[in-house]
Amino acid sequence: MSKGFFMLSHQSKETDCKFVFKAAYENRYTWDSNFPGYEGRCSWEYGKKEIQGTFTLGSDLKATVKKIDDNEIHKAISSQLWEVAIHRVGRSFEQTHGKNTFSFGDTNEIGLEIKVGGKNEGDSYRVKNDVVTMVNRHIHGNLIVIVTKDVIHTGNGYLSKSYSSQYIDPISKKKLKEKSFYNDEFIPLFKGGPWVLASRSIHQESVEGQILNKEVFSFSELKSLDS
Repeated sequence: MSKGFFMLSHQSKETDCKFVFKAAYENRYTWDSNFPGYEGRCSWEYGKKEIQGTFTLGSDLKATVKKIDDNEIHKAISSQLWEVAIHRVGRSFEQTHGKNTFSFGDTNEIGLEIKVGGKNEGDSYRVKNDVVTMVNRHIHGNLIVIVTKDVIHTGNGYLSKSYSSQYIDPISKKKLKEKSFYNDEFIPLFKGGPWVLASRSIHQESVEGQILNKEVFSFSELKSLDS
């Protein structure tokens, strides 16, 4: 086999891999650039304890929470709003992955593995039915592994509904935190409008599978800021 044929074959596989990953990346749901921002009521629940307040998420994606005096809860609600909003920002595939290369790995029940080289070498993803079902990324010196089990199809891209998240030491592979399990509910802000978070529950599980430390964030009476 000639060296030229090998290089062509290698480039072809990389192109095919990039095509598969790009299709899933571009199938994620994001907000339009004219996102108006919105406001409503918010609450945090932990067992029988519940704290309520109000919030505003501006078109600049900055969250403001009011009527909640507990600093930790105030920060937690703001953090959830920001985290959801930052993932709705539309960035082109080239903006995010233009300096990366891609190659196929194995396939399992989660999906087809996409190995990343280049700028973000060492990261990897899994893709199934044009959905990114696993994220394996190095962030601030830690490895975060996110596995998506269920999604919401909006008709204009998908949103993760049920998923887990875990931080791991990239060298020792030791778990830095307990695995967290998420369940999100999204609704359109108005007919034909942007989909926004209505509720998010987060919990850990015992070895026996018992739900631990469950907290629920709820967002209601939602109204667009330009209405």
